[in-house]
Amino acid sequence: MSSEEIPAERREVTVRRAPKYVPFLILGAVVGVVVAAVVAFAPAGDESFDRGAVFGFFLVTFGAGGAILGAVAALVLDRWSVRHQERAVVEAVPDSEPDDGTGQ
Repeated sequence: MSSEEIPAERREVTVRRAPKYVPFLILGAVVGVVVAAVVAFAPAGDESFDRGAVFGFFLVTFGAGGAILGAVAALVLDRWSVRHQERAVVEAVPDSEPDDGTGQ
């Protein structure tokens, strides 16, 4: 049987765009660090506290909060992508030239 006589295999697949979670976590944490810097180094504040210590406290608080908000945003986008997935039919196309195993 030649390759022209073999019927093509057809499959139905689901196509959707899912977000990558790590970039959302990193972006959320970076936004949290920026907010922590703005809050810690704002001109108004109690002078009895060291600005570095205040920044460190807010860095942990806002950095973790930003990462959590980034994860929630990724989860919401993932759920949205599940609802908006599409079905497609794909067909296997046989190789026009047989593979000789040499990698060329």
